[in-house]
Amino acid sequence: MPASFNHTIVASRDRDASARFYRWLVEADEAPGWGPFTNITLDGGVLFQFATLSPEAFPEIQPQHYAFLVDEELFDRALTRIRDTDLAHWADPQRTRPGETNTEHGGRGVYLLDPSGHYLELTTRPYL
Repeated sequence: MPASFNHTIVASRDRDASARFYRWLVEADEAPGWGPFTNITLDGGVLFQFATLSPEAFPEIQPQHYAFLVDEELFDRALTRIRDTDLAHWADPQRTRPGETNTEHGGRGVYLLDPSGHYLELTTRPYL
């Protein structure tokens, strides 16, 4: 069997708030949680497990980049939610084009931060 991506643990300041944010943004499904995890599932059964890191034990959360391939309709709905809530977003990962989206790679893309400072990307076309 070839390898496929199954799950990842996402460090957060508030695991429940982070899971709600991702469900809101990319319309992910809630999944049963256990132990220290609040979970969501993405297409293909990929599990995102959110774990709260205390600021005392972990003063900084090292930001990661999570890119989501979405269709045009979900992109439009997500962008509307982003704009309706005045959530900061950019057309580029360097954050030099605030409030914009991009049309690179033959699709559309937008970058934003999650509640714990992770870099999120929504794109309508894969790079390869």
